[in-house]
Amino acid sequence: MNKPEIINYQGRRIFFMDFTGMREISEIEELIKQSKDYIRMQPEKSVISLTNIAGMHFNAEIKNIFSEFISGNKPYVSHGAVVGISGLQRIVYNGIMKLTGRDLRSFETLDLAKEWLISKN
Repeated sequence: MNKPEIINYQGRRIFFMDFTGMREISEIEELIKQSKDYIRMQPEKSVISLTNIAGMHFNAEIKNIFSEFISGNKPYVSHGAVVGISGLQRIVYNGIMKLTGRDLRSFETLDLAKEWLISKN
């Protein structure tokens, strides 16, 4: 099971969540719980987040779980990026962004996302 981690990229700390290939709601919920526990203990607008959802299963329940997670993180995340969005995920992702009022940028690769994340501030 994947755990969230802090990665250092060019001297910047990025909170990385890797949902790659996850299919079971229980493992998705566990990674979200661990991430939520960390993010929501940080000072406001201090977290830079990076999320990989390549090949992750999506359904209405997972959409709702992610909507709550993303919305609740808003006070703590200064900016964030998502990698691995494809096909129907794009529609779900756009809906979540509208629902939560968040602007998490999507990128084709982790490297592009990291470069954008560290360029902000």
